[in-house]
Amino acid sequence: MKLNFSIIIPVYNRPNEIDELLKSLTKQDFSDTFEVLIIEDGSDNIAEEIVKGYQSKLNLKYFFKENSGAGASRNFGMQKATGNYFIILDSDVIVPESYLNEVKKALEKNFTDAFGGPDAAHTSFTDLQKAINYSMTSVLTTGGIRGKKQAVGKFQPRSFNLGMSATAFKKTQGFSKMKNGEDIDLTFRLWENGFETQLIESAFVYHKRRSTIPQFFKQTFGFGTARPILNKKYPQTAKLTYWFPSLFIIGFDFSIILAIFGFNLFLLFYGVYFIAIFLNSLFQNKSIIVAFLSIITSLTQFLGYGLGFLESKFFNKKD
Repeated sequence: MKLNFSIIIPVYNRPNEIDELLKSLTKQDFSDTFEVLIIEDGSDNIAEEIVKGYQSKLNLKYFFKENSGAGASRNFGMQKATGNYFIILDSDVIVPESYLNEVKKALEKNFTDAFGGPDAAHTSFTDLQKAINYSMTSVLTTGGIRGKKQAVGKFQPRSFNLGMSATAFKKTQGFSKMKNGEDIDLTFRLWENGFETQLIESAFVYHKRRSTIPQFFKQTFGFGTARPILNKKYPQTAKLTYWFPSLFIIGFDFSIILAIFGFNLFLLFYGVYFIAIFLNSLFQNKSIIVAFLSIITSLTQFLGYGLGFLESKFFNKKD
């Protein structure tokens, strides 16, 4: 099958991010034609003028629709696309020059109806963005499940860097109405319908993520609330490991209380863990500031996800 790519990018009040992403798409070392669809999801600060600046450089289509969330906007884009294989990107990513070539090579070698790619921190990112990227991708925090083949079994693509065939979209109808965890929900429905997924390690993107600690907390809290809903909807996918962030936070609180009464051993374990994060991040990022921030972002990630998971699990939070 000849692959014809349609790149779908939902955007909400982030015109500057779209500028960076589109600029990176103009630099693709890719000989085949591809189309790019920008789906403006009811933004107040629209990206239309920026998009117009790339009309002569890309096969570009721009749509403005009422606000309905990222999942529905991605579905809207796939409905409007003319290609036979869709690539979903978040507006806050930058793609390397080789991205589309890597996707094409991998799919021609081992075709699957869906794929996901990892993310990395660009050298231009702020120290905090690099620390957040570390926390979301490190084997010490997430087990490396977001982009390492040896760390995963059956890979679950994430919507910031996800591909899906037109056939799979037609069968599954794309993303559900879930506000959080909609990409994982889609993966489970792809599997239920007999479609395979794969991780394409070489098809990575530079992902800026949230730029402040409160925004990062809110994002991870949302991730946490989604998991019990997904466990209930797909009970065969539930794992004990999903409890780990909540248990980590509870244990950390108890260790502080015990330390007040002179029992320091448990708090020492956490201290060793945070030192390991510092050293590992320092080795990877070559920056003491990023290494120190990695401790803060990792704790924020555990706190956000853990609290979100507990609220959703025990207070029946609806998505």
